[in-house]
Amino acid sequence: MPKKRNSTRVVCMALCAAALATLALAGNASAKLVGEFTKFQQCPWTTEGVNKCLYSVTAGGEVVLGTKKVPVEKSVTIQGGFAKPVEGFSKFFAAKNGETMSKAAQNVPGGLLGIVPPEKSPALVKALSAFFFENALTGVTSTLELTSASEIKVSEVNLASKEGVALKMPIKVHLENPFLGKSCYVGSSGSPIIWELTTGITSPTKPNEPIEGSSGTVEFLESGRILRLNEAVLVDNNWSAPAASGCGGILSFLVNPIINGQIGLPSAKGKNAAILKKNTISISTATAVKKVDSENP
Repeated sequence: MPKKRNSTRVVCMALCAAALATLALAGNASAKLVGEFTKFQQCPWTTEGVNKCLYSVTAGGEVVLGTKKVPVEKSVTIQGGFAKPVEGFSKFFAAKNGETMSKAAQNVPGGLLGIVPPEKSPALVKALSAFFFENALTGVTSTLELTSASEIKVSEVNLASKEGVALKMPIKVHLENPFLGKSCYVGSSGSPIIWELTTGITSPTKPNEPIEGSSGTVEFLESGRILRLNEAVLVDNNWSAPAASGCGGILSFLVNPIINGQIGLPSAKGKNAAILKKNTISISTATAVKKVDSENP
C-alpha cells in the first residue's frame, strides 16, 4: 500500500509540474506589445542580426508603368526588421507572418480597354466611363507584389538626408481581370522590377525629368523610443519594366502582345515612375521592442 501511495504522489507531482510549465509557456505566449509598439508585432526582433524594426504605410501617390498611370488608392504596408548598416545599407528581414508587403489591388483607370475620359470631363462623363469600362468584367486591378524580402535594402541615413537610395526593393506587378486570368504579371521573381526609391531628387533617363521626394516631418513617440516620419515622399523614375507574361491563360500567346501593346511594354528607363506619397514610416530598435514585449505578459 505505501508503494502505491508513493507512486500516486509521484504522478501528481509530475502533473503539477507539467501544468506549471504550461502556464509559464502560456504567459510567455501572451506577452504583447502595447501602445505605438503594437505596429511592430510582426517584426522579427528576436532573430539574430535584426537591429531595428520598421513599419511603413503608403497611402497615396501613383505608379506609371509604360503608358498606364495607376493611382495608389488603397494603402500598402511594408513591415519587418533590418540589420546594422554595412557600406551604407542594411539587410532586411521578412515579417514574422510572411506579409512583408501587403497586397493591395489598385484600380487601373480605363480598365481592359484603357478608355479614360479627359481630365476636365464633367463628373457624369467620368462616372459613366467608370461604369462601362471599370466594372467587374472589363475592369483591371494592379497589385504590387514583393519578390524577395531578403533583397530589400534600407539606408536610414539616405532616408533622412534626402540623398541617394533610401529603399531598394524588387517587385512585380500583378494584373487581374476575368479575361487576363490569375497569372498575368509584369516582372517575375527571377527577373523583378527594381525600385531604388529616394527622398531626394532623381536623375532619370530622358524623356523623364527629375522629380523630388521628401523625408517628411519627424516625430518621436513612446518617450523617444520610436521615430516616425510623417508625410514622407519616396520616388524613382529611372527604372525599366519587362513585357507582360502569363496573360490570358492558354491564350497567352495571343493576349500577351495585346496587353504589351496597350501598356507600352517592355518599357525602358525614363518612361516609368513610382511616386509614393503620404508615407508614415515608423522605426524602433529591436531592443526597445523586445523590452516592451517582455514587460507586458
